[in-house]
Amino acid sequence: HTTLDSMFAIHEELRKDFPQTGCVIQAYLFRTEADARRLAAAGSRVRLVKGAYKEPAEVAYQQKHEIDKAYVRVLRILMDGEGYPMIGSHDPRLIAIAQELAHQAGRKLNEYEFQMLYGIRGDEHLRLAAEGHRMRVYTAYGTDWYGYFMRRLAEKPANLRFFARSMISKG
Repeated sequence: HTTLDSMFAIHEELRKDFPQTGCVIQAYLFRTEADARRLAAAGSRVRLVKGAYKEPAEVAYQQKHEIDKAYVRVLRILMDGEGYPMIGSHDPRLIAIAQELAHQAGRKLNEYEFQMLYGIRGDEHLRLAAEGHRMRVYTAYGTDWYGYFMRRLAEKPANLRFFARSMISKG
């Protein structure tokens, strides 16, 4: 949370020469609704995630239900805006809510996308793509891929559950 203002300044500067440059915002931070209002302008690309790092209670929601409610509030701002929302979530309930908010906002399938980590909920990747949604799957690579992947699992116990279910369903 301490580097957000500098990150947003860099983002704005990059967009001058590279207008397709996007940024990521974390729903669990108290400031994110205000950030989303500013970022939801025409031509923006904003990826919304719940937030995975441990932040102090002074700046971030701590309970899952609070984070989920904040995610939906921020997602509504992005869907009602003029930018291109990117929904970063594996949560089935939030995915369904995102689809409904997109419908309510009158968005076409090519005016937003879903993003998920490779290896988690592969069945959902396929289902969304089959329905015509844009579906981006990302993966960690390079020398530190394993550390990144393990941190993602460790930061949120639910990630381990999603990963285990994905492994079992591949049978």
